[in-house]
Amino acid sequence: MQAIILAAGQGKRLGQYTKDNTKCMVKVNGVSLIDRVIKQLVHIHVDRLVLVVGYKAKELKDFIGHRYDGMIKIEYIENPLYDKTNNIYSLALAKDRLCEDDTLLLESDLIFEDSLLKMLVDSPQPNLALVAKYETWMDGTMVCINDKNDIVNFVPKAAFRYEDIDIYYKTVNIYKFGRDFSRHEYVPFLEAYSKVMGDNEYYEQVLRVITLLHSSSLKALPIGDRKWYEIDDVQDLDIASTIFSKGEVKYHEYRKRYGGFWRFPKLLDYCYLVNPFFPTQRMKDELRSNFDTLLSEYPSGMWVNSLLAGKYFGVNQDYIVVGNGAAELIKVVMESHASAKVGVVFPTFDEYPNRLRPEQIVPYVTHNKDFAYTADDLMAYFDDKGIKLLLLINPDNPSGNFIAQRDIMRLAQWCKQKHVNLLVDESFVDFATGHVDNTMLRDEILESFPNMMVMKSISKSYGVPGLRLGVLASSDKALIAKVKKEVPIWNINSFAEFYMQIFGKYESDYRLACDKFREERDRFFNELKTIPYLRVIPSQANFFLCEVVDKYTSAQLTQLLIEHDVLISDCARKRNMAGQNLIRLAVRGSADNDKLIGILQSLA
Repeated sequence: MQAIILAAGQGKRLGQYTKDNTKCMVKVNGVSLIDRVIKQLVHIHVDRLVLVVGYKAKELKDFIGHRYDGMIKIEYIENPLYDKTNNIYSLALAKDRLCEDDTLLLESDLIFEDSLLKMLVDSPQPNLALVAKYETWMDGTMVCINDKNDIVNFVPKAAFRYEDIDIYYKTVNIYKFGRDFSRHEYVPFLEAYSKVMGDNEYYEQVLRVITLLHSSSLKALPIGDRKWYEIDDVQDLDIASTIFSKGEVKYHEYRKRYGGFWRFPKLLDYCYLVNPFFPTQRMKDELRSNFDTLLSEYPSGMWVNSLLAGKYFGVNQDYIVVGNGAAELIKVVMESHASAKVGVVFPTFDEYPNRLRPEQIVPYVTHNKDFAYTADDLMAYFDDKGIKLLLLINPDNPSGNFIAQRDIMRLAQWCKQKHVNLLVDESFVDFATGHVDNTMLRDEILESFPNMMVMKSISKSYGVPGLRLGVLASSDKALIAKVKKEVPIWNINSFAEFYMQIFGKYESDYRLACDKFREERDRFFNELKTIPYLRVIPSQANFFLCEVVDKYTSAQLTQLLIEHDVLISDCARKRNMAGQNLIRLAVRGSADNDKLIGILQSLA
């Protein structure tokens, strides 16, 4: 068996990476694409490699040199018109070689698991196209297949329909052609197609014609969950480098993104903390039905959005300000206390202390094995510390510790007497048992404690992190007015505004979703307790802090899970947690949670 790789293109979209090199010389995690694929071909005992080159042909030949002599025979065919033709011309230049042997046909901008080539050579089918179920990152030719894996249609870009994505497969651009297929079907059609349509076409168009004209012997071979990526631009290179990295490097590659994980549809994200049961499908359908209008129209300014937020939470419009996520408001509030001593309970959500200077922070570190603490503990500790602001996340992140409303009010009264401002972040309070009676977002409570601010992220319990919504509430109107001046007039988009506008229609669904969540949290807690190397700390939030008590460190377990495409939070990296083997696991839907339990059990 031989292989033909088409490597004549200029790769302009890769910018600086292909200024002096061909696309296949670009490195992913330190290894060039061409070196990677040649080694894969050697591993499956391919006899000959034919490289069709063009742009920077000499550089590619010099790069490969004689490093693979004795392992695989490498031949070159040069496309002098690489800047005026497309890959149908490159393949036409190699048509005689194509007819000489069974062939693996590949494009040079691919990175893929070793198992993909083994799938091809092990299959008894002589003519195959590797295909992958459509995902949002994929571009180019799609195919439709039947239950016998016959390719019933090639779908070019111009014919692509988003309403049909459930039936689409993307060609991986790796094929196996038997010699007879090449001689008697593909090459004759290639010659005829090129003669009629010219050389500025794509070789897959020939396959489309063959499929349409008669019953072709070419079949599809779905690759399932096996990894591959096509690298056309710098973002593709970045994503491919992440997907094909390992261990500690892979963990850091994901964590440095702070989100955007929809680009990695196979990743199970157990770091980010949202409600898996809200919004409902009906609410999403209403948002979707208004997409065109919301996309093309400006959002309202702060006055309207404060009105909507007040309606959303049932508080006075003058008491509340809307942020582009709670993170925008955290920044403003922390910077407004730039000269104050701030009491911070550790471990905590790092966005708060990260906005402070180290000398401002007065830390409270609980030494309880479950990281539990009470309002009385905080009042006793901070009584003589001279703080001007006390930060309380309730339920806390990452411990899940929870202080009931009556005790928060005692703490607020203590702060009032001590002339201390109190900031309560209740982003997770709706997950707590009896959540309706736990919120501080009520006019009468806010008015009783003008020294208190309440922060709430709408991303977490409402399941809409992509909308970037958060609120800050206080009866200190001067403070709220000042914060409103600190944020841009259009700090949220029309989609987020519309979501707040329609939420009231779905409020009963939201309460049911929170009830359903608590049932799943209890079930997940009991399942996690069966993992012998974990000690699971009870939580009133939508996550569990777990101590890794045996077999692994938290870092080792984190790296093992990332190899299974599961991302968790290694809390040993957090402030005041050094040396403690702690991880945090979000609570997702039951199917995802069961998958994680299965992986954790396999590591026991």
